[in-house]
Amino acid sequence: MVLGEGFDNLHQVLRNAYDEMMPLCSDMADVARVIAGIGALFYISMKVWQALARVEPIDVYPLLRPFCIGLCIMFFPLVLQAINGVLSPVVVGTSSILSKQVFDLTEYRKQKDRLEYEAMVRNPETAYIVSSEAYDKELEQLGWSPSDLMTMMGMTIERQLYELRKGVRDAFQAFLEFLFQSTALIIDTIRTFFLVVLSILGPIVFAISTFEGLQASLTNWLTRYISVYLWLPVCDLFSTLLSKIQVLMVQKDIAALSDPSFVPDASSGVYIIFMLIGIFGYFLVPTVSDWIVKSGGVGNYQKHLNDTANAGASLGGSTAGKIAGTIIK
Repeated sequence: MVLGEGFDNLHQVLRNAYDEMMPLCSDMADVARVIAGIGALFYISMKVWQALARVEPIDVYPLLRPFCIGLCIMFFPLVLQAINGVLSPVVVGTSSILSKQVFDLTEYRKQKDRLEYEAMVRNPETAYIVSSEAYDKELEQLGWSPSDLMTMMGMTIERQLYELRKGVRDAFQAFLEFLFQSTALIIDTIRTFFLVVLSILGPIVFAISTFEGLQASLTNWLTRYISVYLWLPVCDLFSTLLSKIQVLMVQKDIAALSDPSFVPDASSGVYIIFMLIGIFGYFLVPTVSDWIVKSGGVGNYQKHLNDTANAGASLGGSTAGKIAGTIIK
């Protein structure tokens, strides 16, 4: 839990860094106004001369476009706040869904661990392995004959092997959880970097879009910004799905542990598998976000992420699967 809280603090630092960088948009607005003025002059002049050359009435409505873009540049921080205000409820909603699922998963895990301990203590053949009191009681019932000494040694070795397997399994789970949280942090860091760049250079993009033939720059910027902004909600939904699946599996284990005759095997293979799925699945977040709002930007980055995810899934999945199978055994 401490590890999760530390990563949550880092995510909050990224959000604060984004907010601190937003005033830089105003510094770019001065340059953008000059570019927009030149673009508006050429745009209006070309439209007017085209109408005069064709002996047609001048259509005033298209000529208002440069002025609207100029107003957006002048009040670009407000425009950016409006866009973020529309998108932020999506982030808040997915974050609340994830928080609820993580809380439920934590509570169910505590209940499962308690039931596993009770089940092993209830079984006379495994009680001494997990309970020091049962272990001392077994030792008191033994004497000092050679056969009793061998039994004592076997019990001690079995108890130590159980603790060793449990320690290695817990360490491997902690390592996978660290990789899982680190991958999410990498995605969030790149997302923040892209948003900062798009926000600071946004006035320049608006200004460039006033030139004839470059009008698509504005729509491309908007779709790229929305697509990158949605990376975080998509990450939260992916994590929510993994947490929900784990909750259902833990509930199934709890139902099985409720049977007094059930003997737990303390296996964590399913948990390890889903952690591996989560690590490689995070790299597909940009692609899924691009499905929601189609954008042509950051395409090379997404391609590299997809290639990395596919290659890593085949190589890392087989390697980690062998390691996980060895630890589970």
